[in-house]
Amino acid sequence: MEQNARVADDANAPVRVSTLELFFDLVFVFTITQLTAVIGEHTGAAGLARAVLMLGLIWWMYGAYAWLTNAVAPNSTPRRLLLLGGMGAFFVQALAIPTAFSGAGLAFGIGYLAVVVVHSGLYLRAASESSRRAILRLVPFNLGSALLVLVGGIAGGDAQYVLWLVALLLELSTPFLAGGVEGFEVSIPHFVERHGLVVLIAIGESVVAVGVGVAGAGHAIDASLVLVALLGLALSAALWWTYFGGDDQRAEEAIVAAPPQSQPVLVLVGYFYWHLLILLGIVLAASTLHEATGHPSGELSTARAVLLASGVALFLVGDALFRHTLVIGTPWWRALAGLLALATIPVGSSGSAAAQLAALVAVLLACLLLEQRTAPGDGLRHPDPPAA
Repeated sequence: MEQNARVADDANAPVRVSTLELFFDLVFVFTITQLTAVIGEHTGAAGLARAVLMLGLIWWMYGAYAWLTNAVAPNSTPRRLLLLGGMGAFFVQALAIPTAFSGAGLAFGIGYLAVVVVHSGLYLRAASESSRRAILRLVPFNLGSALLVLVGGIAGGDAQYVLWLVALLLELSTPFLAGGVEGFEVSIPHFVERHGLVVLIAIGESVVAVGVGVAGAGHAIDASLVLVALLGLALSAALWWTYFGGDDQRAEEAIVAAPPQSQPVLVLVGYFYWHLLILLGIVLAASTLHEATGHPSGELSTARAVLLASGVALFLVGDALFRHTLVIGTPWWRALAGLLALATIPVGSSGSAAAQLAALVAVLLACLLLEQRTAPGDGLRHPDPPAA
């Protein structure tokens, strides 16, 4: 297996992320924005269930395209056109998200099926022989999930929830049902950079939520509004520091140092399963930042305070599990900080949005400072691959 180079039929393919992949990621992050709006408008269990189902389904296929461009450089006109076609299908899904459970389920399902078909066709056509054999094991499961999504979108009602949940569970278990991810070839630097950029852009969406909340409030720019806006920005910055304070580079080094046969498994667990929690955390937090910054002195509803705290907690737990899987640092401070984040719920629901934001920023900063004091030089050890 090649390391530190794009595995493709073009031996001179670039290692790092291409501008077309970045363009693709911008479309994906638009789906994040749409999911944030869904939760923001429907703070109850139904809205959360819808967002979780759609994020899980979309993230599985986003990951599939990351594996695709990791192995197949988009360096020819046919490949670029096919990738743009997949991007268009993702965009259709994103447009359907706000009303996917109230009339646009069919559009979401058609877009999803198109995403899967384009991915399978391009992977089977252009990847290495080893990757083609590996993807052939997954194609039936991907198509089965897409058909479940399509039928659910047509059926609507309770059947849609059930069928989309079954599709998501099928995707989450596909690596195990399909016999693992052996045979896939992974260019580690490209993979780490691609997912890091997605996390960065998603965190940027939370900054947009702060700005939109301030602009939409219609208040004069006074001291309280500036304070809560800066607290919202500080929360986004603390999430950035938590992820990009060195763990991204250490993750790349850890996977490269692992035995070649275990690298695909580490990538799957670290960058699909645990990053799903990280992204869901960002979505939940961003869904409330709009409201929090728009009404800085007012208390949040209990539901919104729970969403804000749970978003930060999920981000921290996902990141702790990511660290634990790759053995790149002590995960326990972040797990503890996740629990403390949940303790800020009464601060928002009984106090004010600004107070909860300040408490969450304090939790994150304390976590980062304690990590530096207690484990300033965590040694890099070879991670043991999880069973897959």
